[in-house]
Amino acid sequence: MIFLGPAGVPLASEERSTAAGIMCVADLGLNAFECEFVRRVGMNNDTAREVGELAEKLNVRLSVHCPYFVNLCSPDEEKLEASKKRILDSVERAHFMRADVAVFHPGFYGKLSQEQAHGAVKRSCEDIVDQMKSRGMKGVRLGLETTGKQTTFGTLGEIIKICKEVDGCAPVVDWAHMFARGGGKIDYAKIFDELGPLKLKHLHTHFTGVEFSTVGPGRGNEKHHLEIKSNKPPFEPLAREILRRKIDITIISESPILEKDALEMKRVLQGLGYRFR
Repeated sequence: MIFLGPAGVPLASEERSTAAGIMCVADLGLNAFECEFVRRVGMNNDTAREVGELAEKLNVRLSVHCPYFVNLCSPDEEKLEASKKRILDSVERAHFMRADVAVFHPGFYGKLSQEQAHGAVKRSCEDIVDQMKSRGMKGVRLGLETTGKQTTFGTLGEIIKICKEVDGCAPVVDWAHMFARGGGKIDYAKIFDELGPLKLKHLHTHFTGVEFSTVGPGRGNEKHHLEIKSNKPPFEPLAREILRRKIDITIISESPILEKDALEMKRVLQGLGYRFR
C-alpha cells in the first residue's frame, strides 16, 4: 500500500494545529501525516493520544520527525545526552499517537572518521532502544534519515549498516537528500536493491525537489527544497519503480507547497494505474 501526505500541517488548513492538519489531509484525499517537532517537542502525551485516535478514525498513517538539534556524534557528553532526550521525547509522543516511526538526522562527522561516527551513532541508538524498552514504548521504529551534505552521517550504506546491527532501527530514505549528496544523480532501482536485505515490511521516505551545490564528481550538498516540478530528482521514475516492485511505502512531501505536491504525486501514481483505497 502507498501512503502520501505532508510534513506538517497542510498550507490549506486555516487552523494550524496537528488535529486540524490531519483532518485537512483526510479531506484532501491523502492518507499520511508527519508530525513535525522541528525545534522542540511541545505536544503532551494526552494530546498525542487524541491525535492518534483521530488519525486512526480517518485512516491517516502517522509518523513523527524529531527536532533538528540532534547530533549523536557529538564529543560533548551534555549535548549528546540532550540529543538522545529529544529523540526519546519524540518517540514517547509517537508511542501515544501510535505513529510508526520517529525520524531523525543522526549527526555530523566533525573530527570523527566515518568508522568512529558509525560507532558513536550505533552506541547511542542502542542506548535509546534500551530506554524505549524499559519505558514500555512499543511499536515505534527509530528512523535514521539519509542526509544531504557531505559533512553529515547518513549515506544509505551507513544507515543500512546501523539498521542491520541495532534492532528497532529503520532506514528513512530522503530521495532529495540522496540526489543532492550524489551530485544530481540517483538510481532508484539500485537503492531498493540495497535496501532488500533488511526485508522491510514498510519503507518510510521523504520526497521534494532540491537545489544543491556541486563539491566534486558525484558529490554535492543540499541547499534548499524546491517544488517537485523542478524534476530534481524526477518523481515519475520512482513511482514506476515502486509500482513495479509493489513496495509498501510512505512518501512524505517536504516540498515548499507540501500537500499540493503530495497530491501531484498521487496524480502521477494514479496515472500509472495505482488505485488508492
